[in-house]
Amino acid sequence: MMNRRSFIQGMGFLTGSAFISLQSDAFVNLKRSKTITGKVMSGKKGISNVVISDGFSVVLTDKRGNYSITPHELAGSIFMSTPSGYEFKTDYHIARQYETLGSRNQYDFQLEPLKRNDSDHTFLIWADPQVKTKKDVKQMMETAVPDVQQLLASFPKGTLVHGIGVGDLVWDNHALFADYNAAVAQMKIPFFQALGNHDMDYRMGGDETSDKTFKETYGPTYYSFNRGRAHYVVLDNVRYLGTEREYDGYITETQLEWLKKDLQHVEKDVLLIINLHIPVYNQVKNKADFYALLTGYTNVHVMSGHTHINANNITDGIFEHNHGAVCGAWWTGPICGDGTPRGYAVYEVKGTELSWYYKATGMDKKEQMTLYPEQLTDQVRLIANVWNWDPEWKVTYYLDSQYIGPMEQQQGLDPMALKLYKGPELPNPRMFVEPNETDHLFIAHFKPSVKTVKVVATDRFGNEFIKEVTI
Repeated sequence: MMNRRSFIQGMGFLTGSAFISLQSDAFVNLKRSKTITGKVMSGKKGISNVVISDGFSVVLTDKRGNYSITPHELAGSIFMSTPSGYEFKTDYHIARQYETLGSRNQYDFQLEPLKRNDSDHTFLIWADPQVKTKKDVKQMMETAVPDVQQLLASFPKGTLVHGIGVGDLVWDNHALFADYNAAVAQMKIPFFQALGNHDMDYRMGGDETSDKTFKETYGPTYYSFNRGRAHYVVLDNVRYLGTEREYDGYITETQLEWLKKDLQHVEKDVLLIINLHIPVYNQVKNKADFYALLTGYTNVHVMSGHTHINANNITDGIFEHNHGAVCGAWWTGPICGDGTPRGYAVYEVKGTELSWYYKATGMDKKEQMTLYPEQLTDQVRLIANVWNWDPEWKVTYYLDSQYIGPMEQQQGLDPMALKLYKGPELPNPRMFVEPNETDHLFIAHFKPSVKTVKVVATDRFGNEFIKEVTI
């Protein structure tokens, strides 16, 4: 295997050859025509009806693949919403479907047709890898990356897979963007990125300047793309408040206006997947304005991170998946604060149908819960933590092979999270970590004479996950 340090240096993601041409005239006021033009081509053929945007206006290419757009004075790039049926444009597997605006008057995009139909495909959601030190990077490269590599190797040959990092790619240490990029390069699938609060530049001004480094590395902070009958949107919902490290969950009016224009070219019956960092349902101040734009779309899934817990919420038919963290509890232990093992989510698209499962790092995908038997004075209590539970799951149990019935759902703290993280001295070295309450705990009580307990958790797709413990 290539030495990782040499590999990172060779890629030069922050200051080297891969991106230097993109940054050389970025953020510089050079004279150009008010209206710029370009083409979207596949070989010598122009591709029509491709969405092109500067983050403010949205235009379509004509029948010959030509477009023209008058960039907003604040626009920093021109980006293409990659159409279905084509490869994603990448550098070392980092998605790059944009051109940084400079002094040129023309920006062209060249597309490569996929070798297979993309109506069926798979994508991964990586939430909060959040590396702060080289020790964190080492853990990521030795655990999370090989886990993805092993999973990808298990897929049928030719499976189309891409990834989306939903923010906090690093933990304030932006030099480590290069290490995140190296992780993506080793996973060898196209990866799109969303901005997290720890990916921002602080103390450089307000919200409008807080994404400078991120943009120089990954391009626009909001954009869209397509694969099959799925339309993907990435948004920036972290608003820097301009003092110290203060921020809140908010989707700017500029983005909402852009999203409205983007969705005008998206049919109402598609699978709509919106990716961002901070969970919308409970932490975004203007969520009502966001939800209003989704009226009429009946198949919407929101992908978020930020919390380092795993939770599912359905609001007015919109399904939000708030993902457990790749880093777990900030690389201090094997689980998140709610007891979910550190890991990521896997989504399988068939047409407009979406199915999914949580993939715990280092475990088989059939592992979907943790069991905790506890001997009390005159009885035994069993707690089952079903990590990716949502209201369509069923959790039942058997005592000594005899079916008893559903387990009782309960809100509370995961026993292992309590042991690893509870208290001001735990865990070293990041003692701010504490357990989080969760609603995906299930309880049963029974007599001490019971020898074995089996729990069967059945997800909304009919998949059964079985775990048994001996008392």
